[in-house]
Amino acid sequence: MNGAPHPVHETDVADVADQPATPSLEAVTPLAPAPSNVDPALSAPAVSDAAPMLPTRIVIADDHPVVLFALESLISRFPYLTVVGRAHTFPELFNEAAQLDFDVAIVDLHMPCVDDLDARETLGEFRQRFPGASLVVLTTEADPAALRRVLDVKIDGILSKKDPIDLIPVAIVSAMAHERYVGPVVRDLLAHRLHAPAGAPARAYQLLSRREREVLALYASGMSVTEIAGQIGRSIKTISAQKCSAMKKLSLANDIELYRFAADCGFGAGALS
Repeated sequence: MNGAPHPVHETDVADVADQPATPSLEAVTPLAPAPSNVDPALSAPAVSDAAPMLPTRIVIADDHPVVLFALESLISRFPYLTVVGRAHTFPELFNEAAQLDFDVAIVDLHMPCVDDLDARETLGEFRQRFPGASLVVLTTEADPAALRRVLDVKIDGILSKKDPIDLIPVAIVSAMAHERYVGPVVRDLLAHRLHAPAGAPARAYQLLSRREREVLALYASGMSVTEIAGQIGRSIKTISAQKCSAMKKLSLANDIELYRFAADCGFGAGALS
């Protein structure tokens, strides 16, 4: 595995042939074989007879044995893909990778990590140690901000475990073609973040719940806790608790700081709801 990390270009799901509906990794069990409706041609780009193609060597890593079984069962159906290593934790993955020649690592984001590093830092460390390999991440993560931080590591692909399992070969082929593949579930989560209300202050929108944003905006517009409770049909105690919770999350010590924060962000009633 020699060479610097290759440049990547994002590949939309629409760029590949439509696939029939298949189970996700979350739905697969040892009694459920890998789907049979994946086009084997995805894993076998055309080559001339004079240049036989070596199989793409893959290391798979997940702390759930059922997921490892499903991955290996799926990959084994493709003549130009082969599993050469398996791991259940990030330390095992690093040990396996150091002893193998491989082209792609398919890695669960939330496995036990290395030392005191978090998952994102561990992926970065893996990328630095094995720059010649492609890195595809599988995850159950649903937080758009966390997903964006993972993408910042310059991985070659990411899929949710809610995505159809037959998209994994697509991600492998895309990674080998130096194109970053982002699965449809992850794309939807990232798009939801991008489509947040246009005037919402980013910090408040990310930290606060919808009800906390609503209460804070109404309070900043000049309404009292009692008036807010009457308008939106909650108890005074609930409104007061939500106001205090919002101020704590934003590190605002008193109402003066709250009003200043509101003025700096330019929001009033309805701006954060």
